[in-house]
Amino acid sequence: MADKKRRITSVDVAREAGLSRATVSFVLNNTPGQSIPEATRQRVLRAADKLGYTPYAPARTLRSGRSDVALFVLPDWPQGPTMAALVDRAAQVLGQAGLTLITHVHAGHDDGLAQLWSALSPAAVFGMRPFTAAELEGMRRVRIPAVLPPVEQPGYDVGSTLWINGVGRLQAQYLIGKGHRRLAYVLPDDPRLEVLGRGRAEGAMQACGEAGLQEPVVRTITLDTESAASAVASWQNTATAVCAYNDEVALAVLAGMRALGVSLPVIGVDDIPAARFAVPALTTVAQDSGAIGERIAKALIKALNNEDPELGSLPSDLIRVVERDSA
Repeated sequence: MADKKRRITSVDVAREAGLSRATVSFVLNNTPGQSIPEATRQRVLRAADKLGYTPYAPARTLRSGRSDVALFVLPDWPQGPTMAALVDRAAQVLGQAGLTLITHVHAGHDDGLAQLWSALSPAAVFGMRPFTAAELEGMRRVRIPAVLPPVEQPGYDVGSTLWINGVGRLQAQYLIGKGHRRLAYVLPDDPRLEVLGRGRAEGAMQACGEAGLQEPVVRTITLDTESAASAVASWQNTATAVCAYNDEVALAVLAGMRALGVSLPVIGVDDIPAARFAVPALTTVAQDSGAIGERIAKALIKALNNEDPELGSLPSDLIRVVERDSA
């Protein structure tokens, strides 16, 4: 029996199974081109299971030239339930393909990514923000097989792709469809959300432009009643409806309106549980973030297989308005 204080290796499995190291290695590594009888393969797997053998990732990396890691590079955003659902579903899909998802929150002002490339040798990388030229060069240097968004798309910007810009557009289109001609857009006072907030506000601006309307009045607030009331007071005689960056901002706007004794239609984003219990219940944009995560994961797998990842704009059916009393 192998010493339990050290890692179980293929040598231990070979000894337990009474087979050669070569045969055991072929089975454990699923080596192509080898004709291993099924009975022998099962014998190896039973021995490995009995001993608690797990593949040694660094050795696998040396053999293949890459790890079985897929890396998601996330900006320094607050990681709420929407992002959690995206990552969880992506991890499931990648896991079914034999890949392990690792997330890394990157503020974009250090060399942390270069260290990750060297330490992990990831099979695939997905960026939720644009990579810099230096970061892309670092990935080329270590020969990461799959990188999304593709290197040949230097204009990629998280604010105008996937679901961010489209969310703001959908908010504005909904309110315009209700007859509102002058909108306000309220953003949170959080520098980490500047890119996302700008992208959503720009989506609303585009919708207003397409409808022949003035751009929304954009205000930034802290998440308290006084700040929200000040914003509402500044445009309540011009704007007739409000788009909020997310449901938390929308709830603050509702509180500010109550403090002023006024009422305007409000639409948020994310459909958090508290949205349905707000007074009035909050109209919001729900995102199928699990489906988005699955889409990203499948795109990475296709890229690894040298297929077209087909990762373009988010299909419109993955975001929808949940209509309640606030709008």
